[in-house]
Amino acid sequence: MSIRLIAYVLLALGALVVVLTRVRLRRENAAGIRPVPTLLLNAHTLFGVLGLGAWLAYVLTDEDSKIGVDRELLGIGALSALWVVSICGLLILMRWLPSRGRHASDANEDSWSEGPGLSVLAHVGMFLAICFDTVVYMLDQL
Repeated sequence: MSIRLIAYVLLALGALVVVLTRVRLRRENAAGIRPVPTLLLNAHTLFGVLGLGAWLAYVLTDEDSKIGVDRELLGIGALSALWVVSICGLLILMRWLPSRGRHASDANEDSWSEGPGLSVLAHVGMFLAICFDTVVYMLDQL
């Protein structure tokens, strides 16, 4: 399987993670032990859309393409935005950390899953995908 095909698959999965995170957490009582700050969710969505769009443009072009911006600068910008998304996603996972103490609240559940399994899979997978994309970029394999 070519690296370019893997990049497309990871791009589609990343888009799925960004969209489903937004859909799942838009309600006030979303699943988890703690609420997710709106600013964190908005940053995850904004940088996700920008980063995935820029990474798509980077993957679709080659060195000979005339796209109006330096292709390498586009790749660096895309990866920077995707790293922000990944960090935001890992911070979103913190909503599942157990609370201790007398006033600790129980976890909210939703119809998507029992517990944090889906969120862990999505956001750790996103982190690993960004690591892969960074290595591919640094080795100039696209």
